[in-house]
Amino acid sequence: MTRAGKAVTVKQIQGFDRLAIKQIGIPSIALMENAGRAVARVVVKELGEKNKRPVVILCGPGNNGGDGFVAARHLLNTGCALKIFLIGRIKNLKSDARVNYDILKNLRQPILELCESSDSFRSIILNSSLVVDAIFGVGLNREIAGSWNGIIETVNAAAKRVVAVDIPSGLDGTTGKILGTCVKANTTVTFSFIKKGFLIHRGPEFTGKVIVADIGIPLNNLRGLLGEDSSKPRRCDEWFLNQGLIF
Repeated sequence: MTRAGKAVTVKQIQGFDRLAIKQIGIPSIALMENAGRAVARVVVKELGEKNKRPVVILCGPGNNGGDGFVAARHLLNTGCALKIFLIGRIKNLKSDARVNYDILKNLRQPILELCESSDSFRSIILNSSLVVDAIFGVGLNREIAGSWNGIIETVNAAAKRVVAVDIPSGLDGTTGKILGTCVKANTTVTFSFIKKGFLIHRGPEFTGKVIVADIGIPLNNLRGLLGEDSSKPRRCDEWFLNQGLIF
């Protein structure tokens, strides 16, 4: 079940993720699988049946990029033509993202490393049906600059349609401010909750239509699961309160 009616800060959603992984025992890679599958479903709906041009998937080195790799695998299963880019270097891929990168490579799916924009990259974006933005997630806490900036500017100038994974790259999920530059999405597939930054400041300009996807975090039962031992409910409630997770 999703909670589209409630908006959370980045700190709050990260708190839920940590509890699901460390306290409940849901493997982080399972959450990544669910997230990527949810994005792929939305992309298929956005494309319709007459699409013949490839989908471009832009994956960063973190968990957001891992979601993108998963989405790519599920889109391959639908027969969708893909152009997949790793923004950065393979050596910088984090654990779960690296696992899903390796799966695609084992499937002999080409993945191009991209460190800066170019005329050929712009041409690929122009000739695509849709771009999936899986570059940066909610954990981004610095301004985007340099070659990253150029890549995002190319996407904004040339893409016909953009689906953002969890959050448009460059948007602060809490404040709605732009961190240097930001992908302008037509649709944002966000996970578990809408982020507060989607609703304030410049957030609404960049998120487009927001779809809240359930990725398997037991949000409605989390407090009960943690409080099954009668000696723990007060400690559990205090933890939630300290993290700002009591609505």
